[in-house]
Amino acid sequence: MILHIDMDAFFASIEQAINPRLKGKPLIVGSRANKLHTVVCAASYEAKAYGIDSGMPTKEALRLCPEARFVPAEQGRYIWTSEKILELLKEYGFELVYASIDEFQLDIRYAPQPESIGRDIRKRIEQRFNITASVGIAKNCLLAKLASKLNKPNGMAILTEKNLSRILAGLPAENLCGIGAKSSAVLNELGVKTCLDLYQKPPLFLKRAFGKQGLNLYASLHSSDSFEGLKADNRPKSIGHSYTLPRASENTGFIKAWIRLLSEMVSRRLREQNLACRTAHLWASGPEIGNFAAQKTFQAATDDGYELYLRCLKIIAKISQKAPKIRALGVTGSNLTLESFLPLFNEQKRGEEINRAVDRINTRLGEDTIYPAVIELTKIC
Repeated sequence: MILHIDMDAFFASIEQAINPRLKGKPLIVGSRANKLHTVVCAASYEAKAYGIDSGMPTKEALRLCPEARFVPAEQGRYIWTSEKILELLKEYGFELVYASIDEFQLDIRYAPQPESIGRDIRKRIEQRFNITASVGIAKNCLLAKLASKLNKPNGMAILTEKNLSRILAGLPAENLCGIGAKSSAVLNELGVKTCLDLYQKPPLFLKRAFGKQGLNLYASLHSSDSFEGLKADNRPKSIGHSYTLPRASENTGFIKAWIRLLSEMVSRRLREQNLACRTAHLWASGPEIGNFAAQKTFQAATDDGYELYLRCLKIIAKISQKAPKIRALGVTGSNLTLESFLPLFNEQKRGEEINRAVDRINTRLGEDTIYPAVIELTKIC
């Protein structure tokens, strides 16, 4: 059995715990301090009731709920809390996977009372951090993650052989992690509507529909091997950030400043996970170019924001139109590795030392305490 812990509205809940005046009120956590020129990083459940969700422009979110309170994201707080929760979970002595900043998994196959463990974990998290978590328990990681969503917030669900078919029959297939809009459309055409429909399909059916990924999906749904295979490669496939500008712009300096900021955000997350990327992917959208996306793979992996920015500039040079209007941008690092290039020259070594120092300061004093000066250009309206 796998026990999956999923924190409830993690970023927003932490802000409400720090400031009790925000409790019970619709709260928007923005990716930047300027609430009219940012996107929703996270929303409290009170805000979600108005249709507000992550990725939405804050201006649109405030239109849906004018009385919503706003705070900028403080990544250092969230990372610190996540690490402390991880320390708490290690006390149980079970094999543990740090799935993401707000999700954790325990292998409890030998535990005599799984439900009791789930209740105790939820109780201790709430007592220590004044935030809540939801728990799902099932025979594998995918089903346990699904179960953790069933009784949110601050709930628990257990999928057993006796109730599995009944519960899956009442859930749309897209509720499963990994089934996005495109996969859902394919499944609908094939007559697969519910999670039970998908669960009952043979591996050959899923292979014909999705190729190798279909076989992986079948294995994930039916596996009882706990963390086997997961431990072999627990790192993400890619790390990215995107942003929708307040309006379309053809200001080259402004656009490059945003690429620099997004590159810095990606590289910071790479360093947090001791990763580096060989492939840089740039996405841009605008009224003149539509959706532009391109990537380039380099021999040396990097976790440096400036280096990733330079690589993205090489990609954006592929847009033939001179200074097109850009409405949205995205930077992603993929082809990830656990090692970056060796700093052979003094300049490279100095850059690596600066990155480590800046990370320490931003973690201690708050995200963006120190940042590249060119990012000031992103504040241009």
